Amino acid sequence: MPRGLRDLRGVQDKTHRGTKPLKGKAKLMAVSIDLTGKRGVVFGVANQRSIAWAISERLTEAGAELAFTYQNERLRQPVEKATSALGSPMLIQCDATDDDQVQAVYDQIKNDWDEIDFVVHCIAYAERDDLGGDFSATNRQGFRTALEVSAYTLMPVVGRAAPLFGESGGSVVTLTFDASQRVYPGYNIMGTAKAALENEMRQLAVEFGDRNIRVNAISAGPLPTLAARSIPGFRDMTRTHRERSPLGRNINHSEVANTALFLLSDMASGITGAIIPVDAGYGIVAL
Repeated sequence: MPRGLRDLRGVQDKTHRGTKPLKGKAKLMAVSIDLTGKRGVVFGVANQRSIAWAISERLTEAGAELAFTYQNERLRQPVEKATSALGSPMLIQCDATDDDQVQAVYDQIKNDWDEIDFVVHCIAYAERDDLGGDFSATNRQGFRTALEVSAYTLMPVVGRAAPLFGESGGSVVTLTFDASQRVYPGYNIMGTAKAALENEMRQLAVEFGDRNIRVNAISAGPLPTLAARSIPGFRDMTRTHRERSPLGRNINHSEVANTALFLLSDMASGITGAIIPVDAGYGIVAL
């Protein structure tokens, strides 16, 4: 059996309704992803409802060892509370808009672990006043804040991680949204930030490809998180996705986490510079 895979004979995925137990040849061929011995850093866990936390849980279940960052002392407690279920993982303070703090994260990782296998970037922020209303009313500082936090941070997070990936390379995953390509009323400046993030992701995939460092993005449908509460019209957004998507439903955190697990594993060794939609098919529907 290839490295990184485990036999799953008879195991049923309970995430989706109507899933039937595996039988016959399908039962023998079923595998799961094993990240035992792999280590990675997760940027952006806010609390137990965040997408970053769902990804972290799935990576831990697969056997990975994780380190987490928190922005400042005020935000340490919710991150500590969420990650306490994992024992005592490494927690490192890091405001990702400060390059010195990003470097300090990797300096500590280098000292404690020497190498890493993956990085998860789930950092995004815009001023509340710049969400909703007229897009043209976005002020200059609000534009800078959204682009710096939500897009630019991917560059130092990946660039300064690169020396810590071993000879076999590694993988980076970030999160984007369909508003990078289409207009979602209320999402405003964050759509611009996600468009920039996606271009950066492709640029970084090319830059680090010769080191076998893969960089990909997941474009998730709307999910109920703390950040989503600040988006005007979020309920309408989820309703529209549910009504118009081919699968006729909204996605859930587990589906995004499963996709991240795949992209961070050796099973996705041939994928880089890609945007993987996890949106119940909403993105393919014209009307």
